[in-house]
Amino acid sequence: MSITHTDPLANLRLFEDAFTRMLSEPRAGRPWSPAVDIFETEDELVLKADVPEVELKDIDVRVENQTLTLSGERKFEKEDTTKGYHRIERAYGQFTRTFTLPSTVDTEQVAAEYHNGVLTVKLPKKAAAKPRQVKIDVKQ
Repeated sequence: MSITHTDPLANLRLFEDAFTRMLSEPRAGRPWSPAVDIFETEDELVLKADVPEVELKDIDVRVENQTLTLSGERKFEKEDTTKGYHRIERAYGQFTRTFTLPSTVDTEQVAAEYHNGVLTVKLPKKAAAKPRQVKIDVKQ
């Protein structure tokens, strides 16, 4: 009689490996979203989005009803001179990111700039929302 070892978690491991591969391997048409940092200064909220190789004409920044929407498209341009890709990991296609803005943001004064593949959106605070220092009179 021979003794065999069975792994009770073998099927779970196979599923986990397949699922991990499905998420990590590139697929054509998979949606992508640019990474975004949002930070606050005394006078404004600042949003920075990484959008490398996206042309300025393909980026749209909108503010409507206290909602900021960034959208655009990174195009995949395959050259006929290329023999063949070994790997394509970067995502291409259209993207949309939407952010709800606090009521303290002055949506009439929003400004955006694009430099070295980074889109920076500056959202100034309303004057009433800015911190102010109040002098206290002490009577003796």
